[in-house]
Amino acid sequence: MDSMQNIEIEGDMIRLGQLLKLSALADSGADARQLLLASAVTVNGDPETRRGRQLHRGDVVAGGEQTVRVA
Repeated sequence: MDSMQNIEIEGDMIRLGQLLKLSALADSGADARQLLLASAVTVNGDPETRRGRQLHRGDVVAGGEQTVRVA
């Protein structure tokens, strides 16, 4: 079963690339880019390839065995 992690953000939104690094789904921006190019990331259940995708509170991002909710 996936482990759900809540990531608290300041402000109204965070970009997907930033969230991937903040949540440790990716070690660096380059890692985040590779995950996205490999279609290994979903946002709210849909595949996502845009590193600049804006995420808001309640959005759920999954990559590999990890699932993260923007809080």
